[in-house]
Amino acid sequence: MAAICEGKGGAMARSTDILIVGGGLNGPTLALGLAQAGFSVTVIDALPAATRGEVAFDGRAYALALASVRLLKALGVWDRVAEHAEPMLEIKVSDGHAGQGGGLFGLQFDHAEIEEGPMGQMLEDRFLRRALLEAMDDEPAITQISGETVTAQVADGAGMRLTLASGTELSGALVIGCDGRQSGTASRAGIKRSGWGYGQTALVCAIAHELPHHGVAHQFFMPPGPLAILPLPGNRSSIVWSESAATARDFMALSDDDFLTALRPRFGDFLGEIRLEGQRFAYPLGLSIAHEFVADRLALVGDAAHGMHPIAGQGLNAGLRDVAALVQVLHEAARRGEDIGAASVLGRYQEWRRFDTASLAMATDLTNKLFSNDNPLLRLTRDIGMGAVNALPRLRRGFLREAAGLTGELPELMR
Repeated sequence: MAAICEGKGGAMARSTDILIVGGGLNGPTLALGLAQAGFSVTVIDALPAATRGEVAFDGRAYALALASVRLLKALGVWDRVAEHAEPMLEIKVSDGHAGQGGGLFGLQFDHAEIEEGPMGQMLEDRFLRRALLEAMDDEPAITQISGETVTAQVADGAGMRLTLASGTELSGALVIGCDGRQSGTASRAGIKRSGWGYGQTALVCAIAHELPHHGVAHQFFMPPGPLAILPLPGNRSSIVWSESAATARDFMALSDDDFLTALRPRFGDFLGEIRLEGQRFAYPLGLSIAHEFVADRLALVGDAAHGMHPIAGQGLNAGLRDVAALVQVLHEAARRGEDIGAASVLGRYQEWRRFDTASLAMATDLTNKLFSNDNPLLRLTRDIGMGAVNALPRLRRGFLREAAGLTGELPELMR
């Protein structure tokens, strides 16, 4: 069983093949992939182990593309969570105003249009996080260090050395930053970022409703921002509701009953009566792209490399694609006898992932700017565009395969 070490002080040096900073979702998934590829891995996370393992329902959930589900299956994680997942069988996209319904045109995607089955699965954070932690516990090649932060990192030519707040020193062939948009790993390496805020905040929660959703996901575009209604097991749905920052702040200050009063005209009545389940969360929205995904004996994964608008639900999926690509690059390099921390090796990962993630980030940015307004000319243009896509099966199928994560050069773990 892998060790779970709480940081308690003491300057002790430890060595491992690869050091991962950040224990959210990408970090553990990457650790499992690397361990199964034959590497010894240490995962350092600032949260205590007990906090990371909490299983209370908090309303957060993820739309996992089919390619991401394949990755979790390949790593042996999916069997741990499959019973808690809800397949997305259809996606309906509409454009309109709160309380007035959708516009003249809309989009509808049915999973039957692709051969691979459901385009994705909805899964609550609590089940995925717990499954990843349990899988790491069962993997002897993974050491977990919880309740610790990195205070310094130094590349010395032959490897990378980390110093933790407790004084403990760790060394490895390379460090991988999975520590989010404010990545300390990236900043300590001098990697700069570009991006901007949208003046929007995402309100995230779960809703119980009277009528079944039949596995249908809805994306409703309104002038302040999009509202996603995503199916969960039972008569429940996950809500990602984008509003202007000021309005979102006001809504978060409301009681649960008043919050529902504000949500109902936007949600509609197609699922009957609704009520809140779990907590509400608010996340400021913006675009953030690292100028480089790699540095001297260092690579960035997930939000540490690229943070984007949740408009297409691709943030976690893009991070998991980073994971699968990096595992493949490092595994192939090791099999050839290369230094896995060499610039030439890490450059292959960056070349593979940077264009894809930049394209996705720009697409989400453009879509948000195109739809989050009430300009009559833009509204007419986008509604006609949606109508045209809906009328062309081949184009619609292309969008569907993109949503399922099946386009581009897929890493082996996602095939």
